[in-house]
Order: sequence, then C-alpha cells, then structure tokens
Amino acid sequence: MGKRRGGRELLRGLSKKQKKHLREFGEEHPFHDRVPGRPEATQVCELSDNSDKSSVESDSETEVEQVSVYHKLLATLKTSPESESEEEEEEDESESEAEKSETEMDSEGSQESREADGGGEDQNDVPEQKEATDTAEQTLSQQQTDGIDTSCDPGHGVVEEFTDVKHESEFSLETNFMEEESGDCNADKRDGSSTQAFSEDPFKQHMDKELEEKDVEKMSTLPKTSSQSQWPRLGQVTFSSTLEKPKPLKADKEVDVKQLYLHKPLESTWPKVNKQFLSSVNKPSDAFFTPLQRELFCIMNTYRDLFYPERNALTNGEEIRHAYCLHALNHVLKANSQVLSNNAKKRNQKPGADNDDHRDQGLTRPKVLMIVPFRECALRIVHIFISLLEVNDKRKIDVSNKKRFKGEFGFDPEEKPPNLKRPEDYEAVFAGNIDDHFRIGVAILQKSMRLYAPFYSSDIIIASPLGMRTVIGAEGEKKRDFDFLSSIEILIIDQADIYLMQNWEHVLHLMKHMNRLPLDSHGVDFSRVRMLNLNNWCRYYRQTLLFSALQDPQVNSVFNKHCFNYMGQVAVRNVPLSGSISHVVVQLPHVFRRLEAESLTSVIDTRFQFFIDKVLPEYRDAIMSHTLIYVPSYFDYVRLRNYFKKEELNFTHICEYTKKAGVCRARRFFLKGEKQFLLFTERFHFYKRYTIKGIRNLIFYELPTYSHFYSEICNMMKATVNGVDATWTCTVLYSKYDAQKLAAVVGIERAAQMLQSKKNVHLFVTGESE
Repeated sequence: MGKRRGGRELLRGLSKKQKKHLREFGEEHPFHDRVPGRPEATQVCELSDNSDKSSVESDSETEVEQVSVYHKLLATLKTSPESESEEEEEEDESESEAEKSETEMDSEGSQESREADGGGEDQNDVPEQKEATDTAEQTLSQQQTDGIDTSCDPGHGVVEEFTDVKHESEFSLETNFMEEESGDCNADKRDGSSTQAFSEDPFKQHMDKELEEKDVEKMSTLPKTSSQSQWPRLGQVTFSSTLEKPKPLKADKEVDVKQLYLHKPLESTWPKVNKQFLSSVNKPSDAFFTPLQRELFCIMNTYRDLFYPERNALTNGEEIRHAYCLHALNHVLKANSQVLSNNAKKRNQKPGADNDDHRDQGLTRPKVLMIVPFRECALRIVHIFISLLEVNDKRKIDVSNKKRFKGEFGFDPEEKPPNLKRPEDYEAVFAGNIDDHFRIGVAILQKSMRLYAPFYSSDIIIASPLGMRTVIGAEGEKKRDFDFLSSIEILIIDQADIYLMQNWEHVLHLMKHMNRLPLDSHGVDFSRVRMLNLNNWCRYYRQTLLFSALQDPQVNSVFNKHCFNYMGQVAVRNVPLSGSISHVVVQLPHVFRRLEAESLTSVIDTRFQFFIDKVLPEYRDAIMSHTLIYVPSYFDYVRLRNYFKKEELNFTHICEYTKKAGVCRARRFFLKGEKQFLLFTERFHFYKRYTIKGIRNLIFYELPTYSHFYSEICNMMKATVNGVDATWTCTVLYSKYDAQKLAAVVGIERAAQMLQSKKNVHLFVTGESE
C-alpha cells in the first residue's frame, strides 16, 4: 500500500492536462521535459525591459524568423525561477483553453490512427492496437512492483524527472570526460600532430569546415549543377551541388574499414551484427558490407544527402536499416567523444585563458532524428544500436528503461489472427507493432544507453511523423515545442512511401520546423556552440538520408526543396525497363486514355470532367455491370461518391474509414450484381489487401501509387467464377504529369511512346507477357 500511495503522491503535482496526456499516451508531453541539475555556464547579459518576457509569452508568439546573431538570441531568454512559476500560474488559469486545444490535437491523432490501420474496424485482418485504458496510478504501482526505476522516467508522471543525480550525471555531456575504453582517445592527439588543415576523418572534415557569407548566398540563389555516373549496384547515380564542380562520383570497389574512420567499438561489432546479410562467397575485401551496403555507406560517410527510391521491405529493407544505423551511431559517438575530450582540455586549462577552440556542440543536444512509420521499426533500430555497442558477451552495456521499452514497442505473435493470409510484401511491411503514434529519445554515453530520455538530453530521437506533429503543434497553440530540432545534424526518413498512405502533411510540417533557432537556451553553454549554429546555418550542414520504395513527385519534392547540404545531393535515378503490367496473369485488354491538362494544378478538375463526360457514359449500360473504379486519392473518392449520389447511380463504395460490416455488405452487393459500380480507394487496398470478387470491368481513375497494385487489382478478375473472359475490360486514365507512374506500370520505352502520342493506347496482355 505504501508504494501505491507513493505513486498517487507523485500524480498530485501534475495538472489536469498532464494527467490526461499521461493516461492516453503513457508518457508526459515532451513539452514539459526539464533538465535540472545541469550546470549552466555563468554569463552576464544586461537585458532591456522590453526584452524581459516570460516563456508563456514566447510560446504564444507567431513563428518569426530569428536574427542570426546570438546576442539577440540571448536577449529573448528568461531562465529565472520566477518565470517558471508565472508559467505554472498561467497554465492553471488557462486550463480550460488548454483542454480545448488538447482535444483538437487528440482528434487529429485519432483520425490519423484510423487512417494508419485502414479504418480500424477489421479485427480479423490487421490487428488493432491495444488502447491505453490503464490509469496512471496502476502503471506506477505495477512498475514499482516489477522493480523498475521510475524516479528518472519522464513518462510516468513525475514532476521532477531527475531525482537520481548519480544516474543523470552518467548521461550528462558537460560533467563527463573521455575514457580509454569508450572510444578513439588518440584521435585528438593525431589531429594535433598533423600539419593538415583538416583531419581525414569525414566527420571532422564536414563539421569543421567554415562556410562564408558568399557560399551561403550562392546556395540560396544559384541553381545546382549535376552530373551522372553508373554504379555497379545502385545503377544510375545523379550528383548535384551548388558549391562543388560537377564531377562523376565513382564507387569504391574495395572498402578498407580503417579508411571509413569508424568509432573504435564499431570496428569490432559491425562484422558480427552484419554477418547475417553476408554470403559465404564474399571476397575478403567485402567481409564487412554487402554490395548494396558498401555503395550506400560510402555515400553516407561523405555526409552528402542521399535519396534511394528502391527500398524494399521484403528484400533489402533490413540491409539498409543496418547501414544507416551504423552511420548514425558512428556520428553520435564521434560527436560525444569530441565533447568529452574537450571537457578534459577545459579542466586542465589555465584560469582566465580565452580559448575558442572548444566549439563542439549545437544549440541543443539532439543530433540525429530518425523518422520511421511504425513502432516495430523503432524496436529494430534500438536493437541494432545495442548490438553495435556491445563489444562481447562479457561487456554488456547498461540500457535503462529496457523493460518498459519492450512492453510498449514489442508485439505478441499470438495476437495475430491465424487465418490472416496476405502477400509477402504486406507481411514484411506490417510485421510486429504497427502503431504509428510514438516518439522516444535515446541518450548514448560511455558504456550506457538511456531509453525514454527527455528530448533535450537525447542524442537520437526516433519518432513517427504523427508523433512529431503532436509535439510540434500548429501555429497559435500554446503547448508546442520544436527547439529540439534546431541542431539536428543527420535526418533519416525511412520508408517515405508509407507516409503517403498515412498523412504526408505531417512530413511537410516537420520539414518546415527543421533547424530553426530555438526560442529558449535550454541550459546551453554558448562558449561551446559552433559558429554554424549561431549563424543559423545548421541546415546547410544537415545530412538528409531519404529511403523510399518508389519515385513519387511528393517524395522528390522534399528532397529537392528541403535539402540544403553544402556537400551536395546524391540521388539514385533508375528507370524501370519492364512495368508491372508484365505480371498480369489474366487475358485482359488494357485501354490507356490520355487526358490533356494545361497545368499540374488543373489536372484534378480535368480528370474529373473527362471521367464524367467521356468514360462514365460508356459504362452506364446494364451490360457493363460489375465495374470497379480504383481511386488513389481520398479527395477524388469523396468527389466521385457525391456525384454518384447526386446522379442516383446504382453503386456502393469502400474506403479506409468504412466499418467492417459496411465492407462485407458492399462486397456482397457487388458480387451478386445488386450494385453496378464499386468505388474502391487505394489506401483501403494498402491496409487490407482484400480480394474483391465479381470484377468484370475495371477503371483506374488514376494510376496507382504502387506499381504492383496495378497487377494485383487486374489479377482479382480471375477470382470471378461465372465471368466470361471476352467481356473483361480495363480502362486507365493518365496525363503527361503521370510519367513516373506510367513508366512503372508499362515500362520506360512504352511510356515514352505513349507520352509522345496523343492517341489512346490499346494493349493486350496474355499471361505474364507484354
């Protein structure tokens, strides 16, 4: 009883809004993360009365571009205890307004969760995520019974997160020093004895280079120049840059681990961790990387931006995940070792000495942001980190909150329905815990790893786009925070194609808030901050690694418009020689009808008008029954549904929000012919992969996002028992703006011919051949 009362005492210090967030998400909102006990550098700065603002006022301000001089940044800071008390009083007075904004945020999150599991109504197909129904008191008492230390856990309702000073000091960069066994201690000695301007280490070359004003102006105004080269495994590689002259990049045929400048522990652990992907016939020079990993890591290690649109969860997904985890962990260990080494130098420095050589930090501590779609992905990433840090079985690293992490991010295989039969690629994507609302901070130092670390005490943040959106918030909200994104040095966006099926707006919202100047100091020592951060040039040093399963205009736009790395960008641009139409196994005539649109913004209205004027009248006859209309965009689906209702057409519809009973009813009506048309959304097919029986006529309102969906939908016709092959039809609408999707379906050569010709194209496929 004493432990249970102790948990209740801890909850009494929380506000009503904090308790609500704790019940729903099992953690406190990262906005309330505090890092007491961190020694701040003593600095004297005279502030004017006008600049003396509370943190509440700064929270309510609109987003204004900050001045790049850090003295003006100091003038906006207010770190006195009085401001914190004023903020708490302000929260109590505006509690009703905060609950209103939280309700709106929760509704947005619940809507996105429904989108992520295709409506959330089918218990026999995609397993639903267990809702957090336990109260905070039960969570506290249960974990205390299990012996879990919740004194320093930010997600269990504790107002003062760091009550264990000794534990916290282990993860504080400012109070630790370099150990002989933790890293390459001789790196700085070698650098000191070297006469070269820069070390050969790519990390030091990238972070120590000082850009000039003219360089930044060039990157902001001048267009990029590009060059192309052919690599053995990646294929056609395009390198673009503003500062560097266009020269073809060449792949390294052999990789020496010493030339990669991996951190000391990683040199011994990486071959063991990556052994599962290596074949027995590999050459001695390829004993560490697969051919794909070798070429990808060579690009990553140069700190150039990378876009690889051929990631496949079934084949090379895990290879790529191991490669970027190695790069991210190598970067963090080097950055932390540099800080710890400089701590010892400053300790031995003579009093009063003015040394400006110790600038080794950002405005905030987080260095790496990893965006992944599901909790299962975060679980695998953390396991890779642990494996890379454990040198041998005798030297296990200390991982705090590991039991809680496994409980929240793990998955019980028995919960999966035994009768679930889906394609292999579906099983690979939706393996494990597929909850898409999460975020977790990871702190790595010496021989320890801390999970659930507050964002401002973390080195790596692993989150989903929805998890980031609920923290960043929207303009005008009081409880929002994005300062922890100010000094991100590596941004990894994995499986970007899945976010097209979730909510792409969350990704764009995140990119708009990357590398902005923070509104608060967060205890930073400005004498240790790099000048690139103080000049607000961090985005020109940030490396972005973007992995996707397809080349989509929206994904390409993020890489082209939000990546400003001065080292340049590298993109893999391979064209599909044979399209997915070659995998259609039924004898089916394909009619590709081209529509003419004046601009990309007008193609939506043009397609709708073309469909209702020229395509739909051909299918109104009762002979053309059993017609399925495949609609990729949900907005187009709503527009068509409203038009069909207005015209009183005999139709039914299925989308990602349709309940299970509605789906069964619509499928039955369509199979029996009681409904002539079936409107079918792409996102429903992505999350469910149902086989729709009874299709005789097929209309692709727009080319599918995933090219293999084209053959899957066409092959559903073979499930029709009483259908006649000669009556089957397939009509596809396309425009010149669908060049990438068209090439993925019919192949690059045929797509080029179709785009040049303005006539309709008739194709006939006979059993897995074009």
